[in-house]
Amino acid sequence: MNEAQDAIELSDDPARLDRARIHGWLASSYWSPGIARALVDRAIDGSHCLGAYRDGIQIGFARMITDHATFGWLSDVWIDEAARGAGLGRRMVQWFLDHPDFQGMRRIGLTTLDAHGVYAALGFRALKKPDRYMERLDPAFDALLNGGGDAPA
Repeated sequence: MNEAQDAIELSDDPARLDRARIHGWLASSYWSPGIARALVDRAIDGSHCLGAYRDGIQIGFARMITDHATFGWLSDVWIDEAARGAGLGRRMVQWFLDHPDFQGMRRIGLTTLDAHGVYAALGFRALKKPDRYMERLDPAFDALLNGGGDAPA
């Protein structure tokens, strides 16, 4: 780690999360454009979340949706634009992988459009048996992903 990375603190204390800032980031993302603040709050409340902080200001966020035993879904990994390119996203994902609550889990999944190299370096790979994977999408979200419709509330 370099000196700039050393100055960044990672914490899973939910009281430290800047929910308004997180909402702004996620509402501007390709995977949840326009997402409602109430939905972000519910997602945070139901997940194990991690914040990255420089000088007390939140500059990163990630969350694991999990039963803390067998399965986890890594989601909403976001690094503030000014802090990108220094390995913070990788460091945050590694934090989850090293955390005692996530040891021995059978499967941790995620989706990504453009960060395959980041996740591959941490042991993630394409689905081993993609024919077993299925999903059910809310019709409004499905339309959004296919380039039409408004963002779901």
